[in-house]
This record gives sequence, C-alpha cells and structure tokens, in this order.
Amino acid sequence: MQRSTRMRSGWVKGSLLAFVTAAAVLYLGSIKQEVHTHSERLQKAHHNDSIRGKGMLTRMDKMETNINRLLNLMNKLERKEKPNIVEGKLEKKVVRKMYPNSYLFKKWGDELSEEEQKEAEALFQSYGYNAFLSDRLPLNREIPDTRPLRCADKKYPEDLPSISVILIYLDEALSIIKRAVRSIIDKTPSRLLKEIILVDDHSSNEDLKEKLDEYIDFIHEERPGLVKKVRHSEQLGLTQARLSGWRAAVGDVVAILDAHIEVHIQWAEPLLTRIKEDRTVILTPVFDNVKFDDLTLIPYMPAADAFDWALWCMYESFRPEWYALKDNSQPGKSPSIMGILVADRKFFGEIGSLDGGMKIYGGENVELGIRVWLCGGSIEVIPCSKIAHIERAIKPYLPDLSEMMRRNALRVAEVWMDDYKPNVNIAWNLPPQNHGIDIGDVSERKKLRERLNCKPFKWYLDNVYPMLDPLNDLLGYGVLINSLKPDVCIDQGPMPGNTPIIYGCHHYAPQRCYYRTNGQLYVGGIKSHKYNSNRCLVDTGAGDLPGLYECKVVKQKKLHMLWDFKQDGPIQNRETKRCLELMKGDGGYYKLGVQRCTGQSWKIQHLMTYQ
Repeated sequence: MQRSTRMRSGWVKGSLLAFVTAAAVLYLGSIKQEVHTHSERLQKAHHNDSIRGKGMLTRMDKMETNINRLLNLMNKLERKEKPNIVEGKLEKKVVRKMYPNSYLFKKWGDELSEEEQKEAEALFQSYGYNAFLSDRLPLNREIPDTRPLRCADKKYPEDLPSISVILIYLDEALSIIKRAVRSIIDKTPSRLLKEIILVDDHSSNEDLKEKLDEYIDFIHEERPGLVKKVRHSEQLGLTQARLSGWRAAVGDVVAILDAHIEVHIQWAEPLLTRIKEDRTVILTPVFDNVKFDDLTLIPYMPAADAFDWALWCMYESFRPEWYALKDNSQPGKSPSIMGILVADRKFFGEIGSLDGGMKIYGGENVELGIRVWLCGGSIEVIPCSKIAHIERAIKPYLPDLSEMMRRNALRVAEVWMDDYKPNVNIAWNLPPQNHGIDIGDVSERKKLRERLNCKPFKWYLDNVYPMLDPLNDLLGYGVLINSLKPDVCIDQGPMPGNTPIIYGCHHYAPQRCYYRTNGQLYVGGIKSHKYNSNRCLVDTGAGDLPGLYECKVVKQKKLHMLWDFKQDGPIQNRETKRCLELMKGDGGYYKLGVQRCTGQSWKIQHLMTYQ
C-alpha cells in the first residue's frame, strides 16, 4: 500500500514538474513575442519612446534568467528526489567523490553528479575559480552592502566627472565578464558612466569572441556604443593591457579593474567626488573577497595597500591619524595600491601612467605608488567604494610568477630607491650588486623622474612609509656554511619549533640568515617592517643546543642573543664566549651546537661590506 502511494505521489510530482516547465516556457515565449511585436510597432511608427521597448527587453532578459534558474532547480530536484526503493525502504544514492583533493570541492559540490564534477573541475583548472557555478548564477545577482554604515548617508554632488571603466582579462570565463559588465551598468549612474572598455590580452578562449560580441550587441540595444573592445594580437601582460585601456579611454576619470569583479552599490560616486576635489590623488576602492570555490563574499575592512622589500603586496593598518578620526568611512592615506586604481585620466598620463617596461605580472602597482608620492601626487583608499573581487586559486599568466616578479621589483629599485635598492636584492637573496638579471632599459623612466623633479626615496621612507625597515645596518645575508661540512647549511628547523639545525643546502627561506651590526643573527628570513619581530639565534646557556626565538621575547627573557662574526671566522657569543659549531652527535652524524670554541669557521653567502 505504501509503495503504491509513493508511486502515485511520484507520478503526480512528475506531472506537475512537466506542467510547470511547459507553462514557464510558453509564458516566456509569449511575453518575448509580445515585446518583439511592440518594438516593431514602435519602429514602424517612429515613436520617440523606443527606450521603453528596450527597457522591457532588458526586463525580459532578467525574467528569462530567473525562469532558467527555476527550470534548473526543478531539474535538480527531480534528479535528487527519484528514490531507489528496496524492500519498501528508501535507499539514498551515494555519489562518488571524483576529486577529493581538489580545492574546489573542499566545501562545495556535494550535490553534483560525477559528470558535473568532471565539468566543474575542468573549468576550475582553466580559470582558477568556480566557472561552473558562475555559469548558473544570474548576471545581476545581489551581493550584500558591506560599506561602513556612514557611507549610506553620504550625499554626493550631481556634477561629477565622467568615468571610463577598463576591465582587463586573459582567458576569463564569459559569465564572469558578463556579470562584471552588468554590475557596472546597474550600479553606476548612466550620466557618469562614459564607457566600458574590455581589454583582452590575447585570450585563447573561444567564448570570448563571438559569444562576447553577441552580449555586447545586446548591451548596445540598451546603451548604444557603451562597450568597447580592445584585443592584443599577442600576450603583452597586465601592465600593457592596462595601458591599452587607458589610451583608448575618453572619460574624465579612468577606473582600471580586473574583469573578475562585481561593483557594489554607489561605488563610483565617492571616487569621482574625491578626484573632483583633488585631481592629483590616485584612488583605490576597498576589495571584498569573493571565494573562488562557492563565489560567496567575505567583507574586508578598510586597510592601507602596502608591500615588503620583495615588492609583494600586502594589507596593513592605516597611520594612527586615520584611526583618531573614529570614522571608518573617511579616506585613508596608503603607501601603494593593489593594482585596481582610479585616477584623473590626464593626470595619470602627466605623472607617467605605468612603466611599460614591466613584463607579464607584478611590481607595476608598487612602482606607481612610490612614483606618485615622490612626484607630486598621493594615494588614498576610499572605504565607501567597495568592489567584490575573486581571489583566484590559480593565476593565468605563469605557473610561477616569482621569477617575473623578481625582475620587475629590481627594475623599480633601480629607478626609484636610490641607496636603498640593495634591500630588494636582500629580499630576493641576490648579491647586493651585479645581480645579473636583465631588467630592461630604464633610461626613459630615469628621465621621467628628473623631469617631474621627484623627491628622493628617503623622503618616502620618512614621510609616507616609516614602518618599512631601511635595513641599513645589515652586514651579511644568505646561507651560512661551516668549512667543516660545506654541503650543509644552518636551517631554522621544524616549525613550529625553536631549535635550529643543519640541513642539506637548498638556499630557500628557512636557510636564509642575516647578521646585523648590533650582533643579532636571524635564521629563517628577515622581516621588512619595524612592527614585526625577527627570530634571533641565542645561546640559552643551558645544554649544547642553540635556540631560535622572536627577538622581542629574547630581550624580555635576557637570553644571550649577540654574536661576533667575521667572514671565514668563528661565530662566538659575546656573553657566554661559546661558539656556534658543528658537533658529532649519536651515530657519528653532525649536529648544530654551541660549545667551547675549537676554531671552526663560517662563511655567509653575501656581504654588504667587507670586514
């Protein structure tokens, strides 16, 4: 009896699904036909109110998206709710996890079939984010308003500069670009939005050709000529793509963005208002993080865009005076930008735009930040302007971006950092001079610096970024090798842990040591900022093993942290008079220890000054 009831219920549910599906399709078809007929009548009558018909087409497009979502949902429900009946009991179908180690499926995708998992993983490997899910989300999806509370109450002038929005991409998912364009149109006042420029850095994705053109044509039914497309005939890299977009722009202000973004409500007005007040300020919105797996949004608080000596970007607190305002909606001064920037179009050119000598990826944003501050402008973060940005799990340009990033960082140092340029070499563990890496011709950029009458880099450290440690008291850095066994290096040892060891030399960060004039010896890296604490090598005074602790802790505990060392000589603690040496351990193997000095000598990889 129960079985026949369930069978009848399933028949009814299936019939209902078929009926709703057919009705939805018929309804959509009749509505679209009605709008089409209405538009034809308007055209034949040469009616001046044709905008109304285009607006209706836009609304029908949104309705079609929603109905398609409904159909997809019903199809999924149908798949899910077909039970296996075994002896009158429901048997839940178990779907095999095809990619248990994929980052995409850590927290998402439990309901997908095996075929859907294959499709989703293939798209994830291509794009670095969940393009499978993106293709199934509405283009005009709602995202939460994450601005500081006071932003919603702010009033902005009606008479603001026009804005050209530039979207840069390489092999981006079509639905991602379409959603970016849709959000910009929906959330930017039409009187302000001059154009949207799509810059394609030679994508290979076929979807970004005819299908994207079709979408642009559809947009032009609503806003004729709004979207422009610039395509490189070869891959030129992010910097050149941004420059191509800037050169094509005609708006008063340019906003140079990635294509994997969605703008928040009222994102443009605070930027344009600030530039109207001061055309020499380069602005950046506050990013929210869109998770690459489920495309949900994680709000980010306002923070300064900063960098370390390797020129990798990072977030950092604003200067104390910003917090003293007790108003998190106010603009905050920033040492640099993350890459997304908004600027007066003409001033951007006057100050040198971007360094076209940068290759592929990285460094151009830090170069711009330093140059703007030194040459008459400033950088600000605008908390009331929010942009949701996908942080990719995989970037499209190169599998390993570090080599190109290193080259570009050295280029920045050569032009702008004066006596502090060896700090970039230190960060990349290169010799302080003659690093041997081709950074390209920088003569034009040096002429630009002279022509703009820019300040010295020391002014930047003193006035803009005082938290950056100048590293001006470093004597040597790199791997430390004992002459007794030149095939092993000092290593920070297992982490977490506080016992340095010796290990086969590989020259990566855990083996990098730094010796300062004050006698401190760091193992496992050096921090770029004064607010961070390095890890100091110490003689604990108890036993024969050295220790490795944060220098702040070492000072508090009054451990023995100062060492005397000269190249090809011993490393001796100033207080205990014991030396850091290789000692024979159990089984005849060497270990790192501290003991009465026996004359062993050490050599550090790079010397800042000869001792």
